[in-house]
Amino acid sequence: MRRRVVALLVIFGVVGLVVGVFFTPMLGVDDVEVRGAKELTVEQVRAKAAIKSGSPLVRVDVHGIADRVRELPRVESVEVARSLPGTVRLTIVERSPVAFVKAGDGVHLVDATAKDYATVAMPPIGLPELLLPVEARPAVKSAVGILTQLPEKLRAEVLTLSAQTGADVKLALAGGREVRWGNLNDTPRKAAVLEVLLTREGTVFDVSSPELPTVS
Repeated sequence: MRRRVVALLVIFGVVGLVVGVFFTPMLGVDDVEVRGAKELTVEQVRAKAAIKSGSPLVRVDVHGIADRVRELPRVESVEVARSLPGTVRLTIVERSPVAFVKAGDGVHLVDATAKDYATVAMPPIGLPELLLPVEARPAVKSAVGILTQLPEKLRAEVLTLSAQTGADVKLALAGGREVRWGNLNDTPRKAAVLEVLLTREGTVFDVSSPELPTVS
């Protein structure tokens, strides 16, 4: 009889613990910690995460939270983790601009994936300008793909990139020099050829066909 009573008490205790953990605020969310926010505010991230205070921690939908936070244009990635007794930790990585486009509503920032993710009043210092509309996706994608594959030293000399399509990209370099790049294909090879060509006199450097580059 004593063993049965003890067994019943253990069962009731386990059931009570499960109910308390999964269905009551006993281990509920009492804090949402945000890490990695720079341009975004902690309040913006928390609002998008939409985590209800007091929700049982073990039942928090981490995947749903991550999906909601990724809807913020500035967010490149996010990790969501639970931390006992009642904290949900959001670690975000914000997008970094590699170029910008001037438009009627301001300066559009473009990241390494060619995503137009933010509009600001002034262009960031040191970034090249894309002389094409952000709506021209093939041209933007080619221009950004070329830019991000350039060696750092060469990339620092790029002032603007222009194109009508994804196959006629041109680079304006410091010193009034122009580079006719063409399409995104063979970009590393074209960059290596260009570094050699830039040691010669000239203002127009054509590496659109890296087998037959020209200087004029």
